Amino acid sequence: MRKQLPLFPTALIGSMPRSREVLSALRMKRRGAIESSDFNKLIERETEKIVRLQEDAGIDIITSGELGRDNYVSFVSDKIGGVNMMSMSEMLDYIDDKKAFEDMLTALDVPAVSIKNAICVDKLQYNGDIVVQELLAMKKLTDKPVKVTLPGPYLLTRSMWLPKLTGKVYGSKEELGQHVIEILKEEIDNLMSIGVDVIQLDEPVLTEVVFTEGKPRSFMCAALSERKDPKEELEFAGSLIGPIMDHIDRKRTVASLHVCRGNWSKDERILLTGPYTPLLELFAKVNPDLLTLEFSTPRAGELSSILADPRIAEHTALGLGVINPRADDIETAEPILTRVQEAMTYLPAERIWLNPDCGFATFSNSPVNVLENISGKMRSLTEAASILRSNYNASVKS
Repeated sequence: MRKQLPLFPTALIGSMPRSREVLSALRMKRRGAIESSDFNKLIERETEKIVRLQEDAGIDIITSGELGRDNYVSFVSDKIGGVNMMSMSEMLDYIDDKKAFEDMLTALDVPAVSIKNAICVDKLQYNGDIVVQELLAMKKLTDKPVKVTLPGPYLLTRSMWLPKLTGKVYGSKEELGQHVIEILKEEIDNLMSIGVDVIQLDEPVLTEVVFTEGKPRSFMCAALSERKDPKEELEFAGSLIGPIMDHIDRKRTVASLHVCRGNWSKDERILLTGPYTPLLELFAKVNPDLLTLEFSTPRAGELSSILADPRIAEHTALGLGVINPRADDIETAEPILTRVQEAMTYLPAERIWLNPDCGFATFSNSPVNVLENISGKMRSLTEAASILRSNYNASVKS
């Protein structure tokens, strides 16, 4: 059964900055210069620091910080058989339109060396752990509710598909996607058998589908594969995400879907912009318990763009993004409270969660913030939650 959560539960999205020691160990791991046992012990020690940081700030649902991951999708190259980690320069040899690919990289406000991708080069094989070890470590470190973050099936399929390599093994991207679904179902079974309070599927590339039409493409985790008509692409995404959401036992675990607009740069001007309206059909179809969405900046559009739709407002909880992970300024409680009040014109208090827009370190080598600021941001989040709980309980009693 799910653990009981307070009103306005607080949680982070996923990634946290890695220490110099972890970054060094990640490089050594890539070269085969560190024993797996030594690497895992280091990650567990560092994860404990991240867990304590969240507990000290009063965060309700604990995440691992994803410290052992190179980034939030490429790390599966170490977890799933048939997948290799490839750098941008290595992938260039297999790209037909090399100029367009290079132009896309040039437009990024992140060093190309920071971006690696997991590419399917053989039949996929589930080896019993994608984030299972992260969950086991958290369960040892805290008695609080815990959340695991998984790259979603559309993100995995889209990012792993490199036609000149993957096409030798799978006849189509759709065939690859069906195998990805099988693997994620096995992983979710393992996670639920251990006990997990929230399973979050990350699908940020959905916004790349709907907000870059007619514009230069962003390399937002998975812009490699050919671009189809957005409607067709969203139908494909829904066909992958839906079966995974259906597979999660909602009596035991909250099924969360996280979508943002890019989280690799502190320059808001180059990140994607637009309301969630084009994704409403998909959100309604895949039916998560919790939609964990970016809402702290104007780029995300109005809350009404999603909450005015009864299919969302009547059935889904909102993980309301009220903290900008890329901004150095530490938000105060007041604007968070204002945003929550706006959300409460559509949703009851019981279905509003509080979180940052995204993680704090999408790429291990290129975090968007530092722990000192992050600690302050977490405290603002929990301060706002405390005020809301006090106000809401007082209004109920009166």
